Amino acid sequence: MSQTAEPASDAPVVTEEAKLTVAEKKDKKPEDVAEEEEEEEEYVVEKVLNRRVVKGRVEYLLKWKGFSEEDNTWEPEDNLDCPDLIAEFLQSQKAAQDGKRKAAGDAEGDDSKSKKKKDDTEKLRGFARGLEPERIIGATDSTGELMFLMKWKNSDEADLVPAKEANVKCPQVVISFYEERLTWHSYPSEDEKKEDKN
Repeated sequence: MSQTAEPASDAPVVTEEAKLTVAEKKDKKPEDVAEEEEEEEEYVVEKVLNRRVVKGRVEYLLKWKGFSEEDNTWEPEDNLDCPDLIAEFLQSQKAAQDGKRKAAGDAEGDDSKSKKKKDDTEKLRGFARGLEPERIIGATDSTGELMFLMKWKNSDEADLVPAKEANVKCPQVVISFYEERLTWHSYPSEDEKKEDKN
């Protein structure tokens, strides 16, 4: 099985069926052979370096044989014919994950629990973190929904939280935010208006 794939460049890929033997090339006119050789190039995958999913489509970062690291490209899984290299990459990823899990399991019980708790709180955002709101730093509606940038007590990290949620869970903080931004305009009283006319 050949390990060929089409790199991101515009150069076409030659499949095993499309290759011409030396004898077949001799039967063709020299200009036809030269033209086909220009069009036909085979790219061989040296190594699979990474994996990602883009719009539901699996892609692999490939190191091409005979090319530098700068020529590495992301290619859709559908275009690849190197199942052995993909399997080798996936196996190494699985081994790396298992190694991390084992290392975490070997740590002392209290330490691993505190690390796990820390990881969980890092994943949580907004009110789910269980922190008490201190004040609202700013507001945005860039997502189409009004969101507040909330500063939490005893935390340096701020989160965007939905205004609807903040209105219910910490109305006084919301009121303070709006009060800080109010500008009062005073209008002259009747007496002041008369004085100005005179």
